[in-house]
Amino acid sequence: MSKLKIITLIIPLLFIGCSSDSVKDGAPETIPIDINAIPDAVPRYELQSHSANPSSYTVLGKQYTLETRPSDYQQTGTASWYGTKFHEHKTANGETYNMFAMTAAHKTLPIPSYVQVTNLDNQQQVIVRINDRGPFHEDRIIDLSYAAAVKLGIQQNGTGLVEVKALEATQTNQAESIYLQLGVFGDFENVSKLEEELRQAQLNPRIKTEQRQGKNHYKVQLGPILSNVEADTLIDSLNQLGITNSHFISEKNHD
Repeated sequence: MSKLKIITLIIPLLFIGCSSDSVKDGAPETIPIDINAIPDAVPRYELQSHSANPSSYTVLGKQYTLETRPSDYQQTGTASWYGTKFHEHKTANGETYNMFAMTAAHKTLPIPSYVQVTNLDNQQQVIVRINDRGPFHEDRIIDLSYAAAVKLGIQQNGTGLVEVKALEATQTNQAESIYLQLGVFGDFENVSKLEEELRQAQLNPRIKTEQRQGKNHYKVQLGPILSNVEADTLIDSLNQLGITNSHFISEKNHD
């Protein structure tokens, strides 16, 4: 089990312990859910956290450099886990740590990203979402949530020999499509101007109309997006146009 867990606050590169070292980490006294019934994380494209993804950072005198080809990441080593001491504290990207969620901490993979973890002793596998930094021990490569550790069967020993393999965060749920939404507008003239600007940049938006309080509102979207590469390319193109407030949405597909 991890004896030291360090998190990032909103200020980039500022790492501090999230609670007193006198408080011991461990498993919960009572478990309110069937952990083995908790579903694995499902890889999907997400915007990466700027504050949690500097090109490099230093903790306890050691510099860490983020993976330049994270999709190729595969490593064998020791996994640890963290539980009650950090439950409901902030993770490196500002989310709230939930020891019953399928998440993990990693020193150099992007936040968020997804990995498959295999316990090499029993071949049990889980998929977890990286949303935290750590473990800052030389001999450990990943810090799992308590739930992930239970599903892998390493919670009693505290550590286990695992293989960690990065997963491509693409559209895996064929029932949904991913779009990049640029905004919602009440004035169609503004929509027309934006649409023309996008088309001149070789981007083909779709305009979705919906009614709110008896008035038409127009959503300007790009997609569907099928890969990380496509999403990054679209974001770069929008940035060149000065459009920086887009966000991803999912939409259920119809049969």
